[in-house]
Amino acid sequence: MELSMVNFSLIFSLIISSPSIAIIFLNLSFPAAAQIPGNETDKLALFSFKSQITQDPQLILDSWNNSSHFCNWTGVECDSKFQRVTSLNLTGQRLSGTVSPHVGSFSFLNILDLSGNLFQGDIPLEIGNLGRLQVLNMSNNFLGGQIPGNLSNCTNLRNLALDHNQLIGTVPPELGLLSDLITLYVGSNNLTGSFPSSLGNLTHLRELDMSYNYLNGEVPSTISRLRSLRVFRMSVNQLSGEFPPLLYNLTSLEFIALSFNRFHGTIRNDIGLRLPNLRRFWLPQNSFTGPLPNSFPNASKLENIDLSANNFTGKVPDDLGKLDLYFFSIDDNHLGNGQQDDLNFINSLTNCSNLDVLYFGENNFGGILPVSIANLSTKLTELHFAENSIYGNIPREISNLQNLHLLYMNSNYLNGTIPDSLAMLSNLGRLVLASNRFTGKIPDSFGNLTNILWLILYDNMLEGGIPLSLTNCKRMIGLAVAENNLTGIIPPEIMSISTLMSFTMSYNSFTGPLPENIGNLSHLVEIDLSYNQFSGEIPNTLGNCLDLNTISLQGNLFRGRIPNLDRLLALTYFDLSRNNLSGNIPSYLATLSSFLYLNLSFNNFVGEVPSTGVFSNLTAIDIHENPELCGGIAELELPACREQELKKSRKKSGIKSLRIILIIVLPSSFLAILLFFLTIFLVKKRLKKKLQNSVSDKSLKFYPKVSYEELLHATDGFAPEKLLGSGSFGKVYKGNLNGTEVAVKVLNLERKGASKSFIAECQALANIRHYNLVKVITSCSSVDFQGNDFKALVYQFLPKRSLDKWLHPQNEHNRLNVHQRIDIAIDVASALNYLHHQCETPVIHCDLKPENVLLDSDMRARVGDFGLARLVTKFGMKENGNQFSSLGVKGTIGYAAPATMFSKTKDTYDFQKSCIITLGYHTSVEYGMGVQVSILGDVYSFGILLLEIYRLPKTRVSIILSKWDYKKESQKCWTIQLYVKK
Repeated sequence: MELSMVNFSLIFSLIISSPSIAIIFLNLSFPAAAQIPGNETDKLALFSFKSQITQDPQLILDSWNNSSHFCNWTGVECDSKFQRVTSLNLTGQRLSGTVSPHVGSFSFLNILDLSGNLFQGDIPLEIGNLGRLQVLNMSNNFLGGQIPGNLSNCTNLRNLALDHNQLIGTVPPELGLLSDLITLYVGSNNLTGSFPSSLGNLTHLRELDMSYNYLNGEVPSTISRLRSLRVFRMSVNQLSGEFPPLLYNLTSLEFIALSFNRFHGTIRNDIGLRLPNLRRFWLPQNSFTGPLPNSFPNASKLENIDLSANNFTGKVPDDLGKLDLYFFSIDDNHLGNGQQDDLNFINSLTNCSNLDVLYFGENNFGGILPVSIANLSTKLTELHFAENSIYGNIPREISNLQNLHLLYMNSNYLNGTIPDSLAMLSNLGRLVLASNRFTGKIPDSFGNLTNILWLILYDNMLEGGIPLSLTNCKRMIGLAVAENNLTGIIPPEIMSISTLMSFTMSYNSFTGPLPENIGNLSHLVEIDLSYNQFSGEIPNTLGNCLDLNTISLQGNLFRGRIPNLDRLLALTYFDLSRNNLSGNIPSYLATLSSFLYLNLSFNNFVGEVPSTGVFSNLTAIDIHENPELCGGIAELELPACREQELKKSRKKSGIKSLRIILIIVLPSSFLAILLFFLTIFLVKKRLKKKLQNSVSDKSLKFYPKVSYEELLHATDGFAPEKLLGSGSFGKVYKGNLNGTEVAVKVLNLERKGASKSFIAECQALANIRHYNLVKVITSCSSVDFQGNDFKALVYQFLPKRSLDKWLHPQNEHNRLNVHQRIDIAIDVASALNYLHHQCETPVIHCDLKPENVLLDSDMRARVGDFGLARLVTKFGMKENGNQFSSLGVKGTIGYAAPATMFSKTKDTYDFQKSCIITLGYHTSVEYGMGVQVSILGDVYSFGILLLEIYRLPKTRVSIILSKWDYKKESQKCWTIQLYVKK
């Protein structure tokens, strides 16, 4: 019996290891296998498939056991005659693991659908053995490697979907042999190379999607053979050339998407005649020129047209109303001639009863805004015609567009009063009327816009005050009324709109004090009240707006002292110039390390100017025209303060007396002094060692300690094959601690600064817990078997290693796709937000770079390596109890922020402050050399990290940094915008 069991185990292991052996074994041992209920070949293959699953959160594979026939298992279907598996459908079950090569044993399989899971690894080559396969869907996973060319052996394949994975390499030309193929989806991967001409052999193909890849070159002429093609999606690649001319011959086409490529040339005027079945036509972000085709109405099914961001010229056809359009975008072109008849097409579009989105901004359209714009579809949700040369009044009938969520009319020549009827658009979320010539008052009826998020009215000629009715707009994020002729006071009731993040009222004639309840605006990021006639003292409650990044109060009549704003740790721009402020400059201003610009000029401040923090950077401050100030750094050329002069005179007289004393007592006391200092040195050295040990012990008091012997055993004696990598202050080993895989960071205590690095990391990790931070499991502060000090930190082991290895892979297998890059960027941003703003004591990482971002098995990012981390207390930057200043490079060159210079001119500053901030910061403080460490240094490093994440190679990042003219470029407001369009 025991021998039989051994033989069965051996046979089973051979079967599992090779599907061919399984088939041979069954044919030899069971000649009547076809008559056995439920073919054992398929059953063993299913068990093999299950064995490769590492996570099954919905427990759908629990039914895969011997208690029931495998044809009754979840996701499995069999034919009734032979009981062979014909369909394996596990879509959307969030299964993790790899796809077993034993799927190649399902010789009767027609459908294999594993889409919407978390599978990794390569697509098994054995799938090419499935001669009966008709549907192969493995989309929306994390599969890597290349598309197997031997899929061409699946000659019955009709539907092939491999999109939304991490596939690399080229599109195999062999796919052109699948003559029965109807749909081919390989979009949203990392595929490179050219468009295979062999795909022209797929004469039955109806849908082809290769978008969101890196394909280059031109579309081959063989595309003309695809007479059945309905969907042609090639967006977001690097394709070039003119609009593929042979596409005009494919009369069955319904959807053409060529967005975000490098196409140029004109579109044939008869396209509507040649492609009569066209429904969606997407060409944005290319370089097409010439006029818009007049034949669009001949494609009577056309409902979605996006031609934005090209170089089209001329007029818009005035018979588009013959189409049943729901989306029409022609913004950011050169359409129109500034003539009265430019907008005639609006009259025709009123016939499009299903129109939902209409964009025609950023063109050359002129003429009076037609009243017919109010007769557009009542289903319209977005209307955008900003940055043209349109004039006239807003029609009162605009209120007919009841479903509008977004209305952009800015940067035109519209005039007259703002009609009350706009307030009837109760669904409006964004109303932008800036940079026109509107007069009259802000309508009281705007209080009815209870869903408004952004109300942008700046740069007009509006009069009167701020309507109290705006207090009903409880969801408002931004209110911008700058550069008008507004008067009166700021109603205290406005401060009840606690959601406000941006509040700009500059260049008006407002008077009175700043309301005391301004502290209610707890989410405020930017406040600009400059160049008005505000008076009184600046309320201390402004210090309750903890998210403030920009405060612009210059050009007013404020008096008194600067209030206590020491809790505004995110404050970057602070301008109090040209007021009547007095008193001393508060010392806390020198401790706010986030400052980029501080202007206190043209006031009546007195006393000593601090010489640390922002005050140590001459280009970041402006304090001139304060005649009673003294001291500060030498470059300010201020007179010395009287107390300083007195101290200097006392010091000189003291030096003379000291010389006499030394001459008398030096011979007799030299030996005593030498012994005294030697004793002090030895005591301090011993205390310092104890302090370091106590700090690290205290910082990690919540973690269970491990011994040196345990770590030695866990890493096989710190074996070289366990080495994961080396850092600035030590090495990291892979280990197994009590059955758990861990990463052990061993400090090289002979390296200068290693002990401080250990203490810094202990302090940083003592009280922080976040999913996107590497979890510390335990620590070790002991001695090794030779009696030497030993310090180590034990972290969770992250199998996907560092982000650097994925951004710059040695092979194409490890290339990230677009979605993973977005997720990683969000994960790192979440970690930084937690460190900077949600910790009890904010933590500055100081060395954010791809090598310090680790990836777990789900490709989720975790920030680690806090060896250079700094803690921010309410008194400023601290390091082990001593005031910390950055005297050398902190972090990694290329990621640490460089020293910057900022212009103090009004024009430059107005440009900088005009960037409306809703989340995050304008930019980061540069602390790489010579300036205090700041949370904005991490933000700068994050920006560099984003450049690498979004496929900017290391060499190009270095070139950009080396060629950056800081004196010139820092005067600009730089924005990194991630735009993903599907």
